[in-house]
Amino acid sequence: MDIVYINDLKVDTVIGIFDWERRIRQTVSLDLEMAADIRKGAASDHIDDALDYKSIGKRLIAFIESSEFQLVETLAENVAQLVLNEFHVPWLKLRLSKPGALRGARDVGVIIERGERPDG
Repeated sequence: MDIVYINDLKVDTVIGIFDWERRIRQTVSLDLEMAADIRKGAASDHIDDALDYKSIGKRLIAFIESSEFQLVETLAENVAQLVLNEFHVPWLKLRLSKPGALRGARDVGVIIERGERPDG
């Protein structure tokens, strides 16, 4: 199984359970690993034959910027479903964090895997 990844994508959004959090934008960071067979793209050297991480990144930025979830868990699940469904990725691993959310910690968040991991 080959993996295409996006690392430390930072996006500002409304996220949180407290009233003050609902009135501001906070930065979330995501790391995304996606199963992909890169052989066709490698052979043709053409983006149409590859998993287009730029298109995925732009779509995720637009989605996250316009979202207003309370929980990072909800945001993570919605991001995962978007990637699985819109980009036909069979499996992904997503780490979504909220930097500065807990005093004394660099960040907090969730790591989820969704889909079926291809053999290989």
